[in-house]
Amino acid sequence: MNQTSIVKSLHWPDEQACQAYAVSLSANVHLRHAQLCLHGDLGSGKTSFTRHLLQALGVSGRIKSPTYAVVESYELERDGKTLSIWHFDFYRFKDPQEWEDAGFRDVFAAPGLKICEWPDKAAGFLPQADLDVLLQVNDDESRTVTLTAHSDTGRSLLA
Repeated sequence: MNQTSIVKSLHWPDEQACQAYAVSLSANVHLRHAQLCLHGDLGSGKTSFTRHLLQALGVSGRIKSPTYAVVESYELERDGKTLSIWHFDFYRFKDPQEWEDAGFRDVFAAPGLKICEWPDKAAGFLPQADLDVLLQVNDDESRTVTLTAHSDTGRSLLA
């Protein structure tokens, strides 16, 4: 695997731009086994982006933030195959060891899409993301989004 990270910057002027990016990302075949780590301050749009992505993938019904539950899982039929998705929110972790204690190592070893909010709260235990997504709120409420690919899968997601 090439160890070179690739960085791409985007500007989302509004919620529709966030949704459009999520829809385009959902069409990428490499997403089905990717790990995305979402970074940004409270209110930067991590959960909104995740909701748009999950809806674009075909999740219907209420998509809730796993802030208290830590993880929400979904299973979809997509292109004749089962797609497993896990949405994590590590915000409430007091110690990264909680990741290991919760048994998440097995989940991350399994095939499927993993989306992680507040990955720094599980630092040292969480595997390297395929794609880091940093969301920053600008003065005009638009978002500057920095995508950093760390793997072949991540680079394919940026293509």
